Amino acid sequence: MSDPNDMLDDDDFPAYTMGRAAEILDVSQDFLRRLGAAKLIEPLRSPGGHRRYSRYQLRLATRARDLCAQGLSLDAACRIIILEDQLEEALQHNRNLTSGQ
Repeated sequence: MSDPNDMLDDDDFPAYTMGRAAEILDVSQDFLRRLGAAKLIEPLRSPGGHRRYSRYQLRLATRARDLCAQGLSLDAACRIIILEDQLEEALQHNRNLTSGQ
């Protein structure tokens, strides 16, 4: 059995309910639902079917919120974030190849 403290350090652990995530980000729960519909974040579901969000997902939602506040549509904001994430993965892969890993 894993140490519960390890989960506290895990960016992917779904620790936040939808209500708490919305409160932390100062957004509506509908905004979080729309991020899911746009395929930016896919929250885990509790055994009761409730959405649960990780810290990593909250960071993505924060970026989307900020881009929308700058005047971008939600779809455009999500697309930008997805492309940024893909670029970072490609750059990391390239770094790994050039360093011989």
